[in-house]
Amino acid sequence: MPDQFKQHIAKFVPITEAEFTGICTYFNQELLQKKEQVLSEGQTCKKKYFVLSGCMRMFFINEKGAEQTTQFAIEQWWLADLFSFIRQQPSSFAIQALEKTEVLSITATAYAQLLNDFPFMETYFRQVYQITAAAAQMRVKFLYGYSKEELYLQFSSNFPEFVQRVPQYLLANYLGCTPEYISEIRAKRRS
Repeated sequence: MPDQFKQHIAKFVPITEAEFTGICTYFNQELLQKKEQVLSEGQTCKKKYFVLSGCMRMFFINEKGAEQTTQFAIEQWWLADLFSFIRQQPSSFAIQALEKTEVLSITATAYAQLLNDFPFMETYFRQVYQITAAAAQMRVKFLYGYSKEELYLQFSSNFPEFVQRVPQYLLANYLGCTPEYISEIRAKRRS
């Protein structure tokens, strides 16, 4: 099991080598192909994904029939429709690999057993969820309080790795603007 997962856990809670070895038994390592969809709207989210390498996104189909990206995940980020995963009910979202992506996945059953067998992992996941919730709050603030240009500049400043890796049309979709508008902002910044 990759060291980067152990390092990620250790950022939040102390962990021994023996504990990490035990924790790894609850996960499967998967290789996803570019554009592979691991969850579709209406399916139950059966797995949470920890990205080892690559990039994924979560999205839904809006009332006009267009995809609306709500979240990205790159190395050392988690991705799942948490509501569907926790309650084991149909998802309102889809999840797709944007590039060849290697993940660790854990099923809802294995997740519940992991938390039972390794109680400190509840602390780990609570802290991860707190960061995720805080980031979602800031995103809402930025969406409502910033112009599209300010939103793009803030996002590109805070997450330059996404701007380099995510196709411009998906980045524009996530930020609520057009790819052409992002091109204009980039051109203005270069001049």
